[in-house]
Amino acid sequence: MQLSIVIVSYNVRYFLEQCLLSVERATEGMETETWVVDNNSADGSVELVRRRFPWVRVIANTANPGFSIANNQALRQSSGKYMLLLNPDTVVQEDTFRRCYAFSEAHPELGGLGVTMIDGSGRFLPESKRGLPTPWVAFTKAFGLARLFPRSRRFNHYHLGYLPADETHPIEVLAGAYMWLRAEALEKVGLLDEAFFMYGEDIDLSYRLLQGGYQNYYFPETSIIHYKGESTKRGSLNYVRVFYQAMIIFARKHFVGSQARLLVWMMQLAVYVRATLTVVSNLWQRLRFPLVDAVGIYLGLRLLKQFWSAYQFGDPTYFPETINYLHFPAYTLLWIGSIFLGGGYDRPYAYGRLLRSLVVGTLLLLAIYALLPEVLRPSRALLVLGAAWATAWTLGVRTVASLFSHGTVGAAHDRRLVIVGGTAETQRTLSLLQRAGAVRNYLGRIAPTDEAWQTGAHAGAGETIGSSARLETLVALYRVEELIFCSADLDNTAIQRWMSHLGPGVQYRILPEASGSIIGSHQRDRRGTLYTIDVNLRISDPTYRRGKWLFDRLGAVCVLLLSPVLVWFVDQPLGLLRNALRVLLARESWVGYHPDDPQRDVLPPLRTGVLWPGMGAESLATDTLHHLNLLYARDYGVGEDWRLIVRHLRQLGR
Repeated sequence: MQLSIVIVSYNVRYFLEQCLLSVERATEGMETETWVVDNNSADGSVELVRRRFPWVRVIANTANPGFSIANNQALRQSSGKYMLLLNPDTVVQEDTFRRCYAFSEAHPELGGLGVTMIDGSGRFLPESKRGLPTPWVAFTKAFGLARLFPRSRRFNHYHLGYLPADETHPIEVLAGAYMWLRAEALEKVGLLDEAFFMYGEDIDLSYRLLQGGYQNYYFPETSIIHYKGESTKRGSLNYVRVFYQAMIIFARKHFVGSQARLLVWMMQLAVYVRATLTVVSNLWQRLRFPLVDAVGIYLGLRLLKQFWSAYQFGDPTYFPETINYLHFPAYTLLWIGSIFLGGGYDRPYAYGRLLRSLVVGTLLLLAIYALLPEVLRPSRALLVLGAAWATAWTLGVRTVASLFSHGTVGAAHDRRLVIVGGTAETQRTLSLLQRAGAVRNYLGRIAPTDEAWQTGAHAGAGETIGSSARLETLVALYRVEELIFCSADLDNTAIQRWMSHLGPGVQYRILPEASGSIIGSHQRDRRGTLYTIDVNLRISDPTYRRGKWLFDRLGAVCVLLLSPVLVWFVDQPLGLLRNALRVLLARESWVGYHPDDPQRDVLPPLRTGVLWPGMGAESLATDTLHHLNLLYARDYGVGEDWRLIVRHLRQLGR
């Protein structure tokens, strides 16, 4: 057998589907076997593979033992002359395996091989070729010198930035996303070191291949797409911890004496530095608008106080100083809280949600103000003026941010979309986008071939604007901002060539053949965008989730306050009090998914419900139960929870 392909998967069902479709094309005419080792995914990955790809050999783990152990499970049972460790969030070209096989056969000293990798925006990924992380190399990587001097031999040996990306080179370290390995070499140096849970195992194995007398190569005559961030969520504290801990394991294993101690010390220091930067960055991303809003509103209130005192009363010191430390902070916090609960900080930012939130917050403030004793009511006019200032300030902040981010006022406009594919696949793409709620400014279709364009196969699915032979010209002419490629009508080689050539100025998505998902990723180290027929679920929306959270808490308080009356209307009074306390403490929800649905794990997570859709119906098929849960998640509203509670009031104590 020529090649054994091993793919370790964990909760990346749709990306795995696209990967296997590309593998199926690339293995035509070769003697191969493909393994998928699933590390206890909860998204139906195993069922998908067994149903759609019966030629794949599946190992379904009941726990997540880590990347190294999972790969070794399949490697020990594989029989290929070469072994390929492939990430599930990749797409290979049709000739990738044949080219790698031919190069390996011509180079008997080869132990491992890596190829050119591009991300979801067509950019070259520098980890396609890497050097050994010696103490100095690790220092330049961990503390950002490699990024500052990307072409320097001294400062960027980690990514070998001084070596041309379009030439074949001997290298030291292969990327774990695509590790082509000679089976004979693995028998000599051993499999992946299972001390590495994730990250570092590729560096360790690459180094052992070099120590075993083999040579590793970077081979740019073929490429793959690697949607970085899909197999693991980068930019998180867990990523920083696991990555640098892997480097520490590597240092202790392969270096001795002062060199090992120095590398371990630097990695430990890097953990703290990078973790601190990650926390600060993540906090800033989440809190920048609330902080800017709060500071602006508070300072504006203080200026308004000076102006109104002088204008209305002729005395700039008319109001007591306590208003600066009591009333204004309270006003500010209530407005910021209203914006948060009303979805004003949810992306994409919308002026409508912001204004509604501020109106609700102002009305609530006026109601509270009216109930306060006279001594605590400094000025109703000042409160109203403050509301006007809060509105002007928050709208102004978002307008400026929108101008910097998008070059336009308001939320980002619908991107100018063109679909590259045949008529049937284009129509299917438009249908999926519509069902998923992903609105786009659709400009037209580009036919996959000149022949299809010239023979009139451009009828239907909107206006056909040309053929793929003139794709670059058409993208520039129509100022296209998003391209969706229909892979049933195109080969992956052409798609990757266009992505690399057009570059990150355009956003790219791919509709895999016979798939219900449209996949893409435009930012490095960020999770990709996924449009599927079942992902547009209201229950995933932060605004609706906050609404459910508030409904549960307020409902629990009301139940506890009204319990002397409600106990006469429920079957189990003590159970009602118990459930109310559990909901109040966020251990349960008043309404959750039907517990007998075996597929509920593929839906957005909810706490166990006291009640659920379909309650009271007997002997429902599992498909029906899942459909009820899906409809609940898709169409969720607080009104639905209220309807179920009213309908099943007697069962609230169950």
